[in-house]
Amino acid sequence: MVGGSAIRGSRIGAGPMGEAERGDTAPRQHVSFFCSNGHETRPAFAAEAQVPDAWDCPRCGLPANMDALNPPPPPKVLPYKTHLAYVKERRSDKEAAAILAEALQGLRDRRARGDVIY
Repeated sequence: MVGGSAIRGSRIGAGPMGEAERGDTAPRQHVSFFCSNGHETRPAFAAEAQVPDAWDCPRCGLPANMDALNPPPPPKVLPYKTHLAYVKERRSDKEAAAILAEALQGLRDRRARGDVIY
């Protein structure tokens, strides 16, 4: 087999290269957002688009706004709660003891009848 392909090094669906073949880009505006760690982010928005009040910093993930002197504070992180912590919020110790006693009595009754308990 002689020769190669005329489109070697190109991928399927690749368009023409360069600005002249693609046309002009839409007008854009760059807006600066500042986080509490001092990072500045400058995303580009369409000129007619409404700019949001807040933006997430791509470096640290904290919220950012357009006021460099007064960036938003970091959000408060609540500690992880276990399932037991949520249960203790809903039940008192007296209610928990009553539920445990009822469950244990049910197991003892099943064991007395000869049921297999896994």
